[in-house]
Parts: sequence; structure tokens; C-alpha cells
Amino acid sequence: MKTGLILEGGAMRGMFTCGVIDVLLEENISFDGAAGISAGAVFGCNFKSGQIGRAIRYNKRFSRDPRYCSFRSLLKTGDLYGADFCYRELPDVLDPFDRKAFAENPMEFYIGATDVDSGKIVYHKCSDCGPEDMLWMRGSASMPIVSRSVEVDGYRLLDGGIVEPVPYHFMEQAGYDRNLYILTQPKGYRKEKESHLQMMRLALHRMPRIADAMSVRHSVYNRQMEEIDRKEEQKEILTIRPPESLCISRTEHDPEELERVYQIGRTEARKALPAVRSFLSTD
Repeated sequence: MKTGLILEGGAMRGMFTCGVIDVLLEENISFDGAAGISAGAVFGCNFKSGQIGRAIRYNKRFSRDPRYCSFRSLLKTGDLYGADFCYRELPDVLDPFDRKAFAENPMEFYIGATDVDSGKIVYHKCSDCGPEDMLWMRGSASMPIVSRSVEVDGYRLLDGGIVEPVPYHFMEQAGYDRNLYILTQPKGYRKEKESHLQMMRLALHRMPRIADAMSVRHSVYNRQMEEIDRKEEQKEILTIRPPESLCISRTEHDPEELERVYQIGRTEARKALPAVRSFLSTD
């Protein structure tokens, strides 16, 4: 049996994920592997490095810093979330990421991102969260239109959630057969079709595969949720998700709102601990 941790994205809904993984770390609950998409990767990497509280700490500290996320950054750099600030200055200087602990932890950690040229999901196994891994992480979290694509390993990458919101197919194919899913929408949530499809296609005219994927993103997401619900009903998997909509902006700047959603994650994780322990220990 191989245990896996599967992390949905969702921008600042990811504060819920941060609350959950911090409780799992505090309770010494471990996994053989993990896979994250977008915010699930950017925040989830702290699970492998064992840095309890780091993600909520730096998000609250820099949530109003224009270098972190702002339209000024978008106009100046081409990225709503400043690439140099988020993926170099912050983890290297301002709130150091423990690369040594990450590399020494035997848990495998995978990042999913969308290949701009094929419109398909591609995965990368992280080794030490050095420069190459950071490019993959940035690519996985680079939202279309408000981010530049990221070039690494022969790919041009954008947000992995465009084509695979929850990376469970990859984990199953990799042999992980006892998986805990951390989701950022409540049970029963279904995504609606993009309401400004023609405008989006115009904005993405140089990335036709991405435009095509965005046009059916709601259907892909909803099929995944239906399959996850079925797996959960048949007790093949275990999920931790918000009890109701988190009602937080994708680019939330209010530290109190970030803390609110983080605490919801902690609360739901505490409630789920007996079930998590039982599920992961079942032969």
C-alpha cells in the first residue's frame, strides 16, 4: 500500500489547505507521496519541508505588498503574482524555505502544470525546490492572461488546474492506492461555464490549446467532482474539504480573511483526524 496526499489548487482558497496540512504535520501524519496543482503545489511543498505555519505566515505578512500580488506587478512584469519576489526573494531571503529538509524527506512530491503547446497536463518530480523545481512551481500556478508562461525542460507552462484541477489520476497511475484528498470547494460544488468565452479566446489567441482547454474547464472539473464523490461513497478515498463555500477572493489581500480560511482548514482537519488515522492504517 502506498499512501498519497492529493492537493487541489484554488488560489487563496489554498489557505484552507494550509490549515489542514499544518494539523497533519503537528500530528506526525505522513505519506509516501504527494501531488499538488497550482496553489496546492505552492503551499503544499511546505508539508514536505515540515514548515508548520510558514504558508499562512508569509501570506499574511505580504498580502498587501504590491510586489507579491497587484495590478502594478502585472503591468510592470507581466505577472499578477510577482515572479522574482514570490519565487526568489520570498523563499530565499524574507521567509526562507527549508530546502535541506525538503530534499531529505523521503516523501515524493509532484507538481502538475499545463503544457501551452499541447494543452495537456505534465508532471514533474521535485528534488530540492531549487531553481528548476521553482520554475515548475511557478508554471503550475501561473494563471492564463494575468501571467507569462514559464519555460522549463522544453515546455511552456501555465496553471495545471486548467486541465486537471485535482491530480488523482496521476497519483493512481503512479501506484498510490490509499489517498487523502484536500479539496478547496464544498461537497456538491459544480463549476459554471466561462461566461466571457469569446473575450477569453481573443486574449489567448496565441495560445489556442489553452483557449480550447479553458472553454471546457467546467466540464472537466465537474466530471472530476462526480468521480471523487463516487470514490468517497465507496470508501476508496478520504477527503477533507470546506463545509461550505469559503467566500474568499482568489487574490485576497486582507490578512484577517486569510486567517479565517486557514482556521477553517485547521478545524476541519481536527474533526477528520480519527478518520484519517483509520484510513491510512487500514491494510
